[in-house]
Amino acid sequence: MNLWFRLIWMLLTVRWRKPATIFDTTSLSMRVLPNDLDFNGHVNNGRYFTIADIGRMDFVLRTGAMRIAIEQRALPIVGDAMAKFRKDLKPFERYELQTRLLGWDEKWIFMEHCFVCRGRVAAVIAMRGLFRAKQGSLPPSAFLAELGITTASPPLPDWVRAWSQSCDSLGGVLREAEATADKVN
Repeated sequence: MNLWFRLIWMLLTVRWRKPATIFDTTSLSMRVLPNDLDFNGHVNNGRYFTIADIGRMDFVLRTGAMRIAIEQRALPIVGDAMAKFRKDLKPFERYELQTRLLGWDEKWIFMEHCFVCRGRVAAVIAMRGLFRAKQGSLPPSAFLAELGITTASPPLPDWVRAWSQSCDSLGGVLREAEATADKVN
């Protein structure tokens, strides 16, 4: 339930946070709440992904991308995400959720979420997603052109390209598993 409160709070307070461009890093100040914890007394690893959703929504609102999505009748969709956990976030600790765009290719938009506590990165989530409308996925370059961005993507780090390729390979494994499951049923 606290995630709904966080989302509502973010939506109510977004107008007082500085507007951003898609090349800016946005930041939200947060605190670890008891509902965020697992049995080990630190933030549950799945909770990081959900909190990252709030940071991404803040980013989309502050950059004006939500306006374009509404005009295009498109929904933001997460295709894949991965995390690296480095330091525990304990009960009631304050942290900053920093969200930034890493770049894009012909299909995907790549973003990064850093959970920073006392100057140290506690966790990083990388995400690739897109905007999907009735007619299908919107190419990132066309979507970003609506925001006035006509430049090429910043160079994607090697690890992002390698991760994206591994996600594509995993998609092939999923298709094979579906075909096998269909034969069994």
